[in-house]
Amino acid sequence: MKKMNTQEKIKAQLEENDIILYMKGSAMFPQCGFSGKAVEILKACEAKFDTVDVLSNPDIRDGIKQYSSWPTIPQLYIKGEFIGGSDIMLEMYQKGDLQEKIKVL
Repeated sequence: MKKMNTQEKIKAQLEENDIILYMKGSAMFPQCGFSGKAVEILKACEAKFDTVDVLSNPDIRDGIKQYSSWPTIPQLYIKGEFIGGSDIMLEMYQKGDLQEKIKVL
């Protein structure tokens, strides 16, 4: 079996998870304020989500930035669609848009 490259690995993670957050640390122990805020927003939406710790996966940390053409972490994906970082998540949450996207799942 061929070893997956980083972009293939990211694509597989996105296909396997309806909601996935690429973050620093874990949902239980966020390692930066922005990642912590992103987790809080998802919990407030009562979302079932998976996380990928980019600190323990340096190849994913660089790869996800290339994948999305977005320079910062955290990055939220819903059904494979790049949503954004914690600021965009907060803005969408305050408008009710994020809850709508999550409720459909």
